[in-house]
Amino acid sequence: MAEEITRHFKPYSLKKGEQYMNEKQLAHFREILEAWKQDLLGDIERTVHTLQDEATSFADPNDRASQESDIAIELRNRDRERKLVKKIDETLAKIASGDYGYCEGCGVEIGLKRLEARPTATLCIDCKTLEEIRERQVAR
Repeated sequence: MAEEITRHFKPYSLKKGEQYMNEKQLAHFREILEAWKQDLLGDIERTVHTLQDEATSFADPNDRASQESDIAIELRNRDRERKLVKKIDETLAKIASGDYGYCEGCGVEIGLKRLEARPTATLCIDCKTLEEIRERQVAR
């Protein structure tokens, strides 16, 4: 999903000597995040209208089961998107407070390329890798 949104935006080109997370960079990522959020909210709104419009009751149990399964999948997807909207809001708040672009684990710069790929990233690649290793070890 992030790839679809960021594809519509030209990647930020860093100028020589440019300070990390200056106003231009913050504005670039704010624009990406706000467009992504609007896209998600539009999807959620369309789903609500579709579910209201297609609220038909099928006489055939197989048709009804198929419809309920489709609705359950759609609602699960929209719940994921609702959580993503919350994460986008948290990221926009970080931009407003000046904390955006820095790792929550170690405090280093996350990096523009990583943020272009995942604008809601909160960890640098090293901390994220360690987190994933720990998760795999716990899952065993």
